[in-house]
Amino acid sequence: MSDPYKRKLVNRDFYHSKSDITGKFVVVLDGKLDNRELNLIQPISRAFSQHTIIELIGTDEQDAGPGRIVNNICYIGFVELLNSGVILTGDPVIWNDKEIGTIAGYDDTHMPNHQNTIVKMTARIPGKELGIRTGDKLTIKGFSN
Repeated sequence: MSDPYKRKLVNRDFYHSKSDITGKFVVVLDGKLDNRELNLIQPISRAFSQHTIIELIGTDEQDAGPGRIVNNICYIGFVELLNSGVILTGDPVIWNDKEIGTIAGYDDTHMPNHQNTIVKMTARIPGKELGIRTGDKLTIKGFSN
């Protein structure tokens, strides 16, 4: 069987429109690593059910994306998704009305417990240093064409 993601047959243009996904922080994390070796999977999208918990991990590696290895990371936090939806690479990640980065991809290390969701940031700033608090709202922006 041929994987359309590995063959680069599917891209963001296939998605005409999608809803925002909102969530709330249930854990705020602190810390950075320079040698994490996250293995970002090929698919550009992941579908999530309401109340799923995802872990947000930041990186300042600007070439981070599907199929890449990411080493330089910071831990942001765990988020409970308040509605079902699809997250795509390139989606803006908004906390406190501020864009903290965009979705770079996903790492399956801890599946099925939770999906590592990688956020490309201009600088690696952990959740504690950003000032995130449990209960804070997060939005992963959708779009319509």
